[in-house]
Amino acid sequence: MKSIIGAASASGTSLNPAATFVTVDEDYAGQRLDNFLIRQLKGVPKTHVYRIIRSGEVRVNKGRAQADTRVETGDIVRLPPVRTSERADQKAVAIQAAQEVVRHGAMSTVGGFAPAAEFPILFEDDFVLAIDKPAGVAVHGGSGVSFGAIEQLRMARPEADFLELVHRLDRETSGVLLIAKRRMALKLLQEQFRERETDKVYLALVKGAWPANQRVIDKALHKYEAPNGERRVRVVANDHPDGLRSITLVKVKSTFDNGAFTLLEVTIKTGRTHQIRVHLADAGHPIAGDDKYGDFELNKALQKPNAQTPSLKRMFLHAWSLKFNHPKLRKVVHLQAELPPELQQFLPASIPLTP
Repeated sequence: MKSIIGAASASGTSLNPAATFVTVDEDYAGQRLDNFLIRQLKGVPKTHVYRIIRSGEVRVNKGRAQADTRVETGDIVRLPPVRTSERADQKAVAIQAAQEVVRHGAMSTVGGFAPAAEFPILFEDDFVLAIDKPAGVAVHGGSGVSFGAIEQLRMARPEADFLELVHRLDRETSGVLLIAKRRMALKLLQEQFRERETDKVYLALVKGAWPANQRVIDKALHKYEAPNGERRVRVVANDHPDGLRSITLVKVKSTFDNGAFTLLEVTIKTGRTHQIRVHLADAGHPIAGDDKYGDFELNKALQKPNAQTPSLKRMFLHAWSLKFNHPKLRKVVHLQAELPPELQQFLPASIPLTP
């Protein structure tokens, strides 16, 4: 993005002294003008953004445009002088404070904003960022969670113009999480996920001896709200009017403790909410440590270490391996996130952990 927009002051409000011009690059092609301006004019209230569009102060290629006008590569967008809001200035200060927090190893919210945080990086270039997300960290804020990994990354990288999630992981699931650094990359990568052109493998530890010949689970799933307001998912008949076809592939990696546990390689061909957890639990082999669909008595027992087994205090589900086509280089990228120590210690040393 080529721009001559002045930066806002970190204290008080600031006014860009003259009209500025921005050339739209390919990452923003096809975006609505209002959304384009909201991203460009960080700190300017949305009501003001829409006001300057309606008044004709914003021009695209010297002509007036509407909020729903789609900008294209090479368009020249004129931006009038605008005053940043006090909230934007406070956020700039919060960013600096959050970065200080991270440098000192703390992880608390600062000034009401998400704490800046970096995560172990598996791959990064100008188009894609892949991190090893730890368990217990949501991928984004919402549903009772103030902030997630994407908000923390944005705070840690205030200079980044674009950071968006390509896909999701459950809060208690660790492993490979893909983030786009360009709009073009986001579109192409999400298309790969929709068309099932990626190869995404999880490691899951389940209760009991999984039958080696049960390799495909093809059962529809339906999201519903429990009486306590909690979001849940259940298996329904494949012809259920609200059911979504869901396909999970399962491969036994190792059965141990006299059939008490099985380590599975799980590949999902559809990305439904809680798909792996619900499919495996419905098959009679819930994931160890799953506090929503699991065996609660087993989970309670696993939290207490003994002479033979260390404790397991989280769900044993890990996004282990991901293959995708690079959106720019058009070559296959294969990423792997090693099994975290708290899960690795629960397995016999004889189990091979290579894709």
